[in-house]
Amino acid sequence: MPEYPENWKEMNIVLAHDWLTGMRGGERVLELLCSGFPAATVCTLIHNRTAISDTINSHPIVTSSLQRLPGVVGYYRYLLPFMPSAIERMSPPESDLIISTSHCVAKGLKSRPGTRHLCYCFTPMRYAWTFYDEYFGGNTVKKMFLKPVLARMRAWDRSASDRIDRFVAISEHVRKRIREFYDRDADVVFPPVDLDYYTPGGQVAADFDLVVSALVPYKRIDLAVRAYTRTGYPLKIIGVGTETNALKKLAGGNIEFLGWQSYGVIREMFRNCRQLIFPGEEDFGLVPVEVQACGRPVVAFGRGGILETVNEGESGIFFESQTEDALIAAVEHSAAMKWDLETIRKSALRFSIGNFISGLDESISRVLA
Repeated sequence: MPEYPENWKEMNIVLAHDWLTGMRGGERVLELLCSGFPAATVCTLIHNRTAISDTINSHPIVTSSLQRLPGVVGYYRYLLPFMPSAIERMSPPESDLIISTSHCVAKGLKSRPGTRHLCYCFTPMRYAWTFYDEYFGGNTVKKMFLKPVLARMRAWDRSASDRIDRFVAISEHVRKRIREFYDRDADVVFPPVDLDYYTPGGQVAADFDLVVSALVPYKRIDLAVRAYTRTGYPLKIIGVGTETNALKKLAGGNIEFLGWQSYGVIREMFRNCRQLIFPGEEDFGLVPVEVQACGRPVVAFGRGGILETVNEGESGIFFESQTEDALIAAVEHSAAMKWDLETIRKSALRFSIGNFISGLDESISRVLA
């Protein structure tokens, strides 16, 4: 159990999160906050109890009107146009501070008079502001329908940002986006990685490379699949998503799709792979930090938050354009390197749980002051 500031246990806190439908990076941050604020109420649009950890489920959880829709956990993403009004209609309990962990609409939860609101911002709403084509692909009809919807979402997102008392960004990359889209400054506190769990295994790297990712368009897993189909080198892919079937059709026999896997299996794959392939642009990316903590290098597209988490030449290699040739060249360059396990792991030590807690505590003190 990490060490939390003593005064956290006494604070009257409300936690807000976009939706609770699985345990990904954002939910792991929320889980740490739930441990640090044991009496906090959690406000969220939708809650699927069976997909969420006991630590989060042990808290009082208040959901929006969307929760009442039959089978909503299967199609909630299509309800994006209704999410702003749903979050604004929620009535959080009285508190000294709301801490929202948000990449979509959680920051729009309205605080009561006298309550401060700190937003730990994973990103401004990516599909509305920056990654339109990557999220919605080549579906022209869908784009025509969504264009006015996303324009309204951008207007609402900017308006909601004005109600935040203090922003905390997960990276300098996100801090710049907050400044660009919201005209606000932000503290920077890197997300935490469990460095006691993700450790080197001591094994000799096996003869496969690894992708661990949601299989959705903006992650650009298609680029890795096409490149490795050309080279014939073994590639294992962990993850599920809307692009699974399309990616399988692109893939040669050297590419293995492993679907969803537990943290334990993923850790063993991190420890045994030759290197991790990270072909998309991310605002931060926990997976590259976790694999570095296990002593394995990263081959990544050199844009976004990855520039803050991987030290080129010490813990990974960047490629500068999202093309098969550029990725293949970077993979071959990395494979020819003599990597030092301890040097790679050292690159991950900045992202400890302790550093996250102390950094966030400073931001909490500032917003309450």
